[in-house]
Amino acid sequence: MSKPNIILVIADDMGYGDFGIFNDQISCTPHLDALVEEGICLTQHYSASPVCAPARAALMTGRYAQRTGSIDTLEARGLDRLNLDERTMADILGEAGYATGLIGKWHNGALDWRYHPRSRGFQEFIGFQGGWNPFYRYRLDRNGSIEYGDRDSYLTDVFSDAAIDFVERHQDEPFFLQLAYNAPHFPLEAPDAIAQKYIERGFSLGVSLIYAMIEVMDAGIGRIVEKLDALGIGDNTILIFTSDNGPALGDWNGFSQRRFNYNFNGGKGNTYEGGIRVPLIIRWRSGLPSGGIRSDAMAHFTDWLPTLLSLAGVAVPAELALDGVDIAPALRGETGGSYPQRFWQWNRYRPVGTCNAAMRDGDWKLLRPQIREAMQVSAVDTALDHAIKYYPEHFAGIVREPEPERTLPEPPPALLFNIAEDPFEQNDLAAQHPQKVAAMETALERWFVNVTGI
Repeated sequence: MSKPNIILVIADDMGYGDFGIFNDQISCTPHLDALVEEGICLTQHYSASPVCAPARAALMTGRYAQRTGSIDTLEARGLDRLNLDERTMADILGEAGYATGLIGKWHNGALDWRYHPRSRGFQEFIGFQGGWNPFYRYRLDRNGSIEYGDRDSYLTDVFSDAAIDFVERHQDEPFFLQLAYNAPHFPLEAPDAIAQKYIERGFSLGVSLIYAMIEVMDAGIGRIVEKLDALGIGDNTILIFTSDNGPALGDWNGFSQRRFNYNFNGGKGNTYEGGIRVPLIIRWRSGLPSGGIRSDAMAHFTDWLPTLLSLAGVAVPAELALDGVDIAPALRGETGGSYPQRFWQWNRYRPVGTCNAAMRDGDWKLLRPQIREAMQVSAVDTALDHAIKYYPEHFAGIVREPEPERTLPEPPPALLFNIAEDPFEQNDLAAQHPQKVAAMETALERWFVNVTGI
């Protein structure tokens, strides 16, 4: 059998509750729901971070984001950048003979050509380099040519059309396409007629716009699946869908984004399950079991580089020091084996190991809550990050002034949950298991020092 094609689809801030198959109040994802029923759905699948840039860095490198330089979303300061010595999934697959393309959001280097997707293994790029983009009046990079959108062109459809074009042009060779939609990330913009359907069903305007954004994305995915089958390459294409992190649930410009998230605690930005546990669907008719399989095998973003290389028959370069493991046996339904401990940590600017951190050790999860002072961004940096979305050409380079000074209080005590018994993190068991807490805190501290050097 020839090498399989790979299409990795990434939504932006989408949670379990945004799927019709996991939320009986909505029906905005018929094509994704069909993929769940046809392929494999991982029910214990985790992003590497509760926010965009670090999560994507880990996904592309198979390494914890803290090792890669991508520690925050602030592209004007370069904190989203992948270090130049990091190798991406696109680098490796390109060297193995794959045509490689990125369509959509990058967010691992917004300034300096060395950090551009076409310098990081992607032979083609149609998208934007920062963390978000308007859906109508967008700024779009088409392989170096810049164009601007208007009210008649919706960015999600532009990305779906570009993906279909990529597939058509590369149908006779193995290809790797990363299709990184920016839906349903703010700004909340969607076709009026679609949003109106959800308003009439009683959802708030903000949530109605989100569901409409997802519906347009889902329709595009449906068109891509149809095209794969029409070209006769659907069976030998590994199609994956996931989200970079959990759903944003706060207000945006006065619009509430709070909605059903399958009862998980938390959302985007924190290391509760709602911020890091994200949907994962994989379908490969020629190479993996099918038929609506639900697997509780634990998986992490860092696992996908070694796993996809394994499925494609491409060797992992010997010099790569990966944090992820090959989960292909679990996808094939093979039992046995154990899952390594998994770790998360994110705050603004310089990492703080006792803030917004977590680890999984089997069924146990230790969580270090947020420290408010470590989660704040200065008004200057917020303004710069808005400006860079529209006018990156006005920036000669990243901001190199010192980070804002901050005084941090003593961190709150760690929490302990048994995820198998309490997946919604309602019962803190730290007081009942002090020795377990102490052991996991020690492991978390060692991991943090290892990946950051701090």
